Amino acid sequence: MDSFTRLSRRPSLADDVSQKLSRMILDGELAAGEQLPTEQSLAESFGVARTVVREAVSRLKHDGMIDSRQGVGAFVAKASARSAFRISPACFEKRQKLLEILQLRTGISSEAAGLAATRRTAADLDFMENAYSEMESSISEGDEGAEKHILAERAFYQRIAEASGNQYITEFLSMLDTRIDMELRSVAIKNARVTEWSSEVLAEHRAVLEAIRSQDENAASQAVRYHYTLAAQRLADRADLADT
Repeated sequence: MDSFTRLSRRPSLADDVSQKLSRMILDGELAAGEQLPTEQSLAESFGVARTVVREAVSRLKHDGMIDSRQGVGAFVAKASARSAFRISPACFEKRQKLLEILQLRTGISSEAAGLAATRRTAADLDFMENAYSEMESSISEGDEGAEKHILAERAFYQRIAEASGNQYITEFLSMLDTRIDMELRSVAIKNARVTEWSSEVLAEHRAVLEAIRSQDENAASQAVRYHYTLAAQRLADRADLADT
């Protein structure tokens, strides 16, 4: 049990436990077919509550990395049985890799916006407008507004994905957001503060909102593509932005 090091008490402990277990499985520390320690044992080893362990294991079950056997316990699934689309944490160790992920997101988000423009409801539009207002107000709040901006922007594009009516788009983008939270939260906040936090960038989000409001499929798709393309360029141009 030495590999199960204690975690400091901070937000998203379930993400931390899930990430640690995932790495142990991918690195072979927990072999395919091996039974996981009990929930109580894992909780004590990580220094967290059993509910945190339960949530972390549930996420890994969803990812196909862990199998449950009724009345027996949880076991590491065979690699061939892992059906979830996964991106190695190593992909996030360098800024160039983050740019590649951003490029991947561009096409999916652009497609989602085009679909959302024709399928969105009044409730979807109200939610997007509120999220946009949160982004707008964050600009005047100093450094404290950086995280608020990130959360509002995420909510804005998540709702666009949901409004597309395609659950696979929603799940895929949610997976990317979760992985960024696990690997790059501090970098994401720093990037938001130095590159994505201005009236010019806000105008890019506004163009997306207005295109969806007007139910202009092509304009919505192009507005999202334009924003993410510029976001990638802004990140690439920041030579002073640390990779970790």
